[in-house]
Amino acid sequence: MNWYLTKIIYQIISDKGLHTPQFDEQLRLIYAEDELHAFNKARSIGEKEEDLFLNNNNKPVQWKFIDVPEMHKLNNLVDGVEMYSRVNEEDDAEIFIRTIKLKAKYLFENCTVNTIKLN
Repeated sequence: MNWYLTKIIYQIISDKGLHTPQFDEQLRLIYAEDELHAFNKARSIGEKEEDLFLNNNNKPVQWKFIDVPEMHKLNNLVDGVEMYSRVNEEDDAEIFIRTIKLKAKYLFENCTVNTIKLN
């Protein structure tokens, strides 16, 4: 088993989304058998922690999981701890989301290749 630091991205959508696009980047520690399991575990956490709630003005706020674009193998630490979080405001939400999805796809493919090589 190994420790991995993964980045999970959420889009923050307030009310009807008529605002500057915002994204939350979270670094999470993942304890997993290999890169592929770490990647899938990070995605599962991202999906499970999506949220929809009302803000102080009674307007809906959605935290929408985008993907896991980065991952780094680490030494032993504590499983699932959030290491870092940052909210981004982006000029073009679609470009940002597309970039995150492409990075996640590349990471997934590399994890799969590396896992096959180890087995």
